[in-house]
Amino acid sequence: MMSFNPSFSDKGVSNDDPKVRVIVVDDSLVIRGFITRALSHEAGFDVVGTAANGKAAIDVLARTPADVVILDIEMPVMDGLTAIPKLKEIDPAVQIIMASTLTQKNAEISMKALSLGATDYLPKPSAREMAVPNAFLHDLREKVKTLGIRAWRNNVRKTPFRKTVVADAAPVEKKAFSLRAMTPHFKPEIIAIGSSTGGPQALFSVIRAMGKELLQPVVITQHMPPSFTTILASHIARECGVSCEEAKEGMPLQPGHYYVAPGDFHLLVTKKLSGPMVELAQTPAENYCRPAVDPMLRSLVGVYGSRILVVILTGMGQDGMKGSEDVVRAGGAVLAQNEATSVVWGMPGAVAMAGLCSAVLPVGEIGPVVKRIAIQGGAGSMGDGSRA
Repeated sequence: MMSFNPSFSDKGVSNDDPKVRVIVVDDSLVIRGFITRALSHEAGFDVVGTAANGKAAIDVLARTPADVVILDIEMPVMDGLTAIPKLKEIDPAVQIIMASTLTQKNAEISMKALSLGATDYLPKPSAREMAVPNAFLHDLREKVKTLGIRAWRNNVRKTPFRKTVVADAAPVEKKAFSLRAMTPHFKPEIIAIGSSTGGPQALFSVIRAMGKELLQPVVITQHMPPSFTTILASHIARECGVSCEEAKEGMPLQPGHYYVAPGDFHLLVTKKLSGPMVELAQTPAENYCRPAVDPMLRSLVGVYGSRILVVILTGMGQDGMKGSEDVVRAGGAVLAQNEATSVVWGMPGAVAMAGLCSAVLPVGEIGPVVKRIAIQGGAGSMGDGSRA
């Protein structure tokens, strides 16, 4: 099962600080109880309410403030999709994590949920995972922690008692970070994108601007489970008007085509006599993730050397940082999304604070900059956000 690395540490959060307030919504008493117990037995969480359907969840949130709602998709009375905008109307800052079983139908619904205001998704635990829940519990706790802090930041003016916590979790982008100069005549032979929490919407924005005029293949690792990556690839193709598919073993990389790493497999690129090809690997998870960005980037260095352009988008943890180090060491370049437009500034923040980026940009500027570098080459202007 895919897992995720936290995008923050517990530094600055003491036992005296308020806990992340959670509402658990699922029509299954077994799942509802399992998630509730998992969070209630851990320091830093307070399950302030539970509900068996979307309507009951709305009633709970209306009378009980919460930071995070874990929301089932298929429920009687009112399903999760219908409940999202109503929950956000009560509290625009509340963070919603969709919980679903791993089916293509639910993956499609979860993608729609993200467009309606949900922040992230979490595959429901199977019976086996409930018996040995380590990976699931890691995902659950880190997502709730990270998104709880995001809710605190968004609510700082409305909740004065949280100011200490928000100050401790201050946006790291306000700290100084250095930018690397890009070689004036740099022109990549491949473009690689890494993303996690908040990634789908960021990907649509960036790829829509990059378009289908590129001569380079584009490889994408988005932290998602199986089924979800299939739906993501089809959504990218449909919404961005490009040729995009879930990567398959032995697939040759074509100019201007986009390839999404399949859930539970690392996407690697290998050089064959006929040219670069996709290689899928189920080697151990890295940064608690499979697929992960780091192994993808390492494989690219072996095939393309210095001719690599990396884009790191919103996501928790620091997956992509070590791989970006390899890319920069080989002579490639890295761009990152800025904090103001990131859902979580973990992954892009890690590469920025490590001094690996040639630019740190708002998400709306990344696509046009990538397109210009890919077509014209050279560093040139990186836009207004390059030093923000």
